[in-house]
Amino acid sequence: MNPLDLVRARPDAAFRLTFDGRPIEALPGQTVAAALWTAGEMSWRTTRGSGTSRGVFCGIGVCHDCLVTVDGRPNLRACLVPAEPGADVRTQEGTGHHDD
Repeated sequence: MNPLDLVRARPDAAFRLTFDGRPIEALPGQTVAAALWTAGEMSWRTTRGSGTSRGVFCGIGVCHDCLVTVDGRPNLRACLVPAEPGADVRTQEGTGHHDD
């Protein structure tokens, strides 16, 4: 059973954003991390140096494992950023700047 059914939630219609150029759906009120998880994406950042994959660790904005680039702005915590219609979400590599 879908969690939305369990609480009888009736969210507004889903909308689309893109992740690395692929369209994904999100619901109003979801964070970017929640939308990515729902779409089956588990990692969306690579670390400096080793290039190790990262995704959500704490889920509450304390750590920085879930950093993404949204609409060209790097270093945003996906667990805190609201998903917005048409947002261009990109995997963040290293610092997210071209000076790595």
